Amino acid sequence: MFAVLKTGGKQYRVASGDVLRVEKLAADAGDKIQFNEILMVGSTVGAPFVEGAGVQAEVIDQIKGEKLINFVKRRRKHSSKRTKGHRQKLTLVRITDILEKGADKSGVKAAVGAGSVAGVAAAAAAPKKAAPAKAAAAPKAEAAASAADDLSQITGVGPAAVKKLNAAGITTFAQLAAADAETVESAKIKPEWVEQAKELAK
Repeated sequence: MFAVLKTGGKQYRVASGDVLRVEKLAADAGDKIQFNEILMVGSTVGAPFVEGAGVQAEVIDQIKGEKLINFVKRRRKHSSKRTKGHRQKLTLVRITDILEKGADKSGVKAAVGAGSVAGVAAAAAAPKKAAPAKAAAAPKAEAAASAADDLSQITGVGPAAVKKLNAAGITTFAQLAAADAETVESAKIKPEWVEQAKELAK
């Protein structure tokens, strides 16, 4: 029995035992995968795909194709030229089984391209496990930001002065109004800023 499957924008006619080089898949060597986009199984033609059919395969290795040379030359005086080499990333697979029905219930991992949305999501699944810790820290940062006053409302305090005040631990009008002499001197706080802060803190 043979089947025609689609992967990486290309179609392949396969039979059990065939070895294929396909566009890179999000799988490791030794993994068992299943192609679900089957255009034809034996004499059954799909529209667009054969429902319930699948082709199972084993990943042999992740390889690179032959080097392709891309040469670009622009004619005319003072023209430029560029030579570039490219080796396409490929996956070597061996077809193990062709299923006419029941492929959707087989439980085998679907073959997805490494550059596809599903492939990127699968690759990013592991880092996402650490996300809750960052998410827990986010509300604290938001709370701190919401508690801070807009110090640039004070006449003469620009973005640079706000950074200096924040570095000195001053984020609210009340803190600026209650600043001690040492903080005033180290952060170069002007007396009029303190007076305005007292008014705004009320």
